[in-house]
Amino acid sequence: MCTTLIITRGASKDGSMIVAHSDDDELGDQRIIYVPAQDHEQGAMRQVFEEHYRYPRLVTYERGPNYEPATHHVSQSPNPVPDLTGPIGYIPQVRHTYAYFDGNYGIMNEHNLMMGECTNGAKYQPAHVSAEEAEKNSKHIRLFYSQELSRVALERCNKAREAVELMGKLLDKYGYYSTGETLLVADEDEAWVFEMCALPDEQYHSAWVAQQVPDGEVFVAANEFRIRQIEDNRRDIICSELLKPGLKNLGWWNPEDGPLDWLSSVSNGEYNHPYYSLRRVWRVLDRVNPDLALSPWVTRGFKDVKDGSYAIDYPFSIKPKCPLTLQDVFALYRDHYEGTQFDLTRGVAAGPYGDPNRFVGPYDGNQNNVTENEHMYGAWERPISIFYQGYTYVNQLRPKTPEIPEASKGLCWFGPDVSYTTCFVPFAAQALELPERYQSGDPQVFDPKTAWWAFDFVSNWARLNYQRMTRVDILPLQQKIETEEVQKTILQWDECCRGKSDLEARDLLTRLGKENANEVVKQWHKLGHALIAKYSDGYCNLPENQEPQNIGYSSKWLALTNYKDGPTSYEMKP
Repeated sequence: MCTTLIITRGASKDGSMIVAHSDDDELGDQRIIYVPAQDHEQGAMRQVFEEHYRYPRLVTYERGPNYEPATHHVSQSPNPVPDLTGPIGYIPQVRHTYAYFDGNYGIMNEHNLMMGECTNGAKYQPAHVSAEEAEKNSKHIRLFYSQELSRVALERCNKAREAVELMGKLLDKYGYYSTGETLLVADEDEAWVFEMCALPDEQYHSAWVAQQVPDGEVFVAANEFRIRQIEDNRRDIICSELLKPGLKNLGWWNPEDGPLDWLSSVSNGEYNHPYYSLRRVWRVLDRVNPDLALSPWVTRGFKDVKDGSYAIDYPFSIKPKCPLTLQDVFALYRDHYEGTQFDLTRGVAAGPYGDPNRFVGPYDGNQNNVTENEHMYGAWERPISIFYQGYTYVNQLRPKTPEIPEASKGLCWFGPDVSYTTCFVPFAAQALELPERYQSGDPQVFDPKTAWWAFDFVSNWARLNYQRMTRVDILPLQQKIETEEVQKTILQWDECCRGKSDLEARDLLTRLGKENANEVVKQWHKLGHALIAKYSDGYCNLPENQEPQNIGYSSKWLALTNYKDGPTSYEMKP
């Protein structure tokens, strides 16, 4: 249930191409895994695995040592070492595959090809169909979901358009299953939005379309397809040959009605409830360019079938009012609608300490399933930074300049757990390994040695006194570290790589990346321990033997409670 962004070169302050993604997957596998480059024998077949998020997402000898069974001991899980993951099918392997960073979807490869992702509702969301099942039941094979599709693209491609074309060919041949999906794909020159879904037809089994984001503009998607009209002879749109005949055959589109609207043809629009998706799209676009004065409410409302979930109020992409910095992008992912009518830090639901988190319960309908209808008793606003974020990353491909060596040009800024309280650390895309702390950890079993648990602990502890802890303790350290890394650490990496051979530079970046990230985790552990003592028992315990301060509650919040009716006198009340 993710939010994903593209900031093109002309829209960023330093000319970087940026692809960002928050993986909002509750308690799924939160590790970032390094998959090494590999050589394969002629005629080898590549395994294709089923969509899976819970820890461990994958156990195999085919993707390097970090996915092998032995790696799961480091989490100290009481569960036995899991069996190898069984493939649902195979495709021909290529002779050489590139190294890449992997999460619940592919992230970035050694040639600086970058990916982002979000899940969307689709009218048809079938299970996978193996080759054996297809042959037995006279069905078309359905081998690919966006998880494996993104990984194949990173293994085989170094350009965005090449990746789009490869993913399209794979879907046309091997079929697609499960939810609708958006994958963002970018290199140093081009950025594309690739959207896909399954169709309930054995001949026209899968559909996909890709649209290029114009240079100088920003794109955002948040659990709803964002591509709309598909007109002929547009150079910025590529689509499957199965798309139009398939939708026509299903009766989902009639050519006589005009150009094909991708969103309204294959989807019911909003993923979960009104504004679950569109509010986040509005918020990013409005923060990026408030001069557009976009309304947070769609024009005709959701009851109008001509608009509703298919609102056209928000453009595909926009030019920012001012070019964005890397830290501007970090800030977008830390948003709870502060300062708007939807501000989640305010109101009785935020409690006495302005907590923006709203937990999902039995009255919230189907959070992850749009194929079933259920009465909704109400709904919370869906912010960009949400309590069930597993990790967020901001992939940055810096421009070609004499000052930036090729080896350190591509960076993955990775933040475990919730965006608002995490700290983004850089990993060079050409690094040859990642820190063990970031490649290990079961979110069901507390393990202080892992990066994710360091950040998850601080995020959860902050809810004892959210605004005070975040503003006074967490955010200042976060901003201090991130500022130093942007303004100092990366420049030092550049300097260290100058004059080095390719292998020397990659070895150096690997070591420096590990040292830096491990030091940040240590600081976050120290922060967590300090918060325990400082806010023990509802006090603010100050250092140097000062008297603890009573925090209590604000008068505004007390007025919302029965505090005024408490035992303030001995007089009997009527």
